[in-house]
Amino acid sequence: MRARSPDLPIVERRNWLIHQHYIRKDYDTCKTIIKEQLQETNGMCEYAIYVQALILRLEGQIQQSLELFQSCAILNPGSADNLKQVARSLFLLGKHKAAIEFYHEAAKLNDKDWEISHNLGVCYFFIKDLKHAEEHLNSALQLNKHDRSFMMLGKVLLQAGETDKAIDVYKRAVEFSPENTELLTTLGLLYLQLGRFQKAFEHLGNALTFDPSNYKAILAAGSMMQTHGDFDVAMNKYRVAASVVPESPPLWNNIGMCFFGKKKYVAAISCLKRAHYLSPFDWKVLYNLGLVHLTMQQYASAFHFLSAAINLHPRMGELYMLLAVALTNLEDQENATRAYEQAVTLDQSNPLVNLNFAIFLYNHGDKKGALEQYQEMERKVNVIRDGSASLEFDPELIDMAQKMGAALQVTDTLVWTKPSKDSKSKGGAGSASQTSGAALGTNQALGQAMSSAASYNKNITMQAGSLVCRDVTIHSSPDSIRFPILCSQF
Repeated sequence: MRARSPDLPIVERRNWLIHQHYIRKDYDTCKTIIKEQLQETNGMCEYAIYVQALILRLEGQIQQSLELFQSCAILNPGSADNLKQVARSLFLLGKHKAAIEFYHEAAKLNDKDWEISHNLGVCYFFIKDLKHAEEHLNSALQLNKHDRSFMMLGKVLLQAGETDKAIDVYKRAVEFSPENTELLTTLGLLYLQLGRFQKAFEHLGNALTFDPSNYKAILAAGSMMQTHGDFDVAMNKYRVAASVVPESPPLWNNIGMCFFGKKKYVAAISCLKRAHYLSPFDWKVLYNLGLVHLTMQQYASAFHFLSAAINLHPRMGELYMLLAVALTNLEDQENATRAYEQAVTLDQSNPLVNLNFAIFLYNHGDKKGALEQYQEMERKVNVIRDGSASLEFDPELIDMAQKMGAALQVTDTLVWTKPSKDSKSKGGAGSASQTSGAALGTNQALGQAMSSAASYNKNITMQAGSLVCRDVTIHSSPDSIRFPILCSQF
């Protein structure tokens, strides 16, 4: 006699059918079956309510899903999964502290669940409690190594300013998951910001090997090529990225500055204005537009874009310096002086700011003030050289400094001469001596120094493009990071 399969209790009779339609994403049929099941059981079927809540959350009805998950928690208070889903819905509603409480309750029922520790770390990250976030994410990694936990821990450490520890975390992550292009790209971008170009290129190249259309890696690799003057190669990279993300503001910003590097200024302005249209509040695009218009001697347009950039990013000294250059050429000496004073007050590292101010003061007869700014420029140069002996300054910056030193009769104390480059130094000194008796022309001197601002800034102040994390989601949804790419001329 054949054994008869046991009858399921009426409460769970259709659970298998609900599950089948749910995993097939046949949500309409699934909801119909759930409705019938709940009618038969007087609303006491936990699994039917659970799946209905999942469907409502997928449809964007977060509050309704929260209420249903709470019903599941009442029907089965000993289930950690029910509490996790309540916490998840609270997180999506932005109630991070309430979500933390439910995750802690779930952890009491199951302390070996890495998802609970991971999601606690994410919640603490959103309420800016970085210490607890790091603790819980480390706990999650001890329970079960997972790419998302590595990514989130790296973000927490970067937010805390611990870049070296973040790099170590991403290194461990790459060892654990060597084909994860997001991890490889993130690590490459970190190396790029630290100026370790060889390491950056290695990891970005690996990311592109596994995913040739990874636009983040393409933008970063293209930016490195721009930095080293390989504009044509960078443009080839950007063509690939343009087919993937044609509406990317950083992409059009970098393409524009490629054209700027090739001295195709009209094309540069066209691309930069497209980037500005796509991201009207990105001060970096406005900075570059101001820079290009200054180069084209369109000073009123430069003033317009630089003023807008200052309104969005008022703590950057170089913006005030470029604004002062525009005002000088618009013959507004009073406001140009104010802009230079603000620039030297805000900037603590870029000698170009002091050099331009010195030239401005010299051309307007204030030799004493020009000498003070020149000496401050020399101090900044020495500080930079002490920190990085291998750093090379822009030749135009060196040339203008030598001419300014000759005009101020301080050539004996010039900081630009290097023993290893005697021939170049002698040539520079010769050209300076030829102009020592002549007044420095405002347009020529400021134009030369201004063009140096672009290439100098990329070497000294890369930290201006710090990582920005967006759309960080909890474990059950994929994370997304956007990195604004610093272009070579910015």
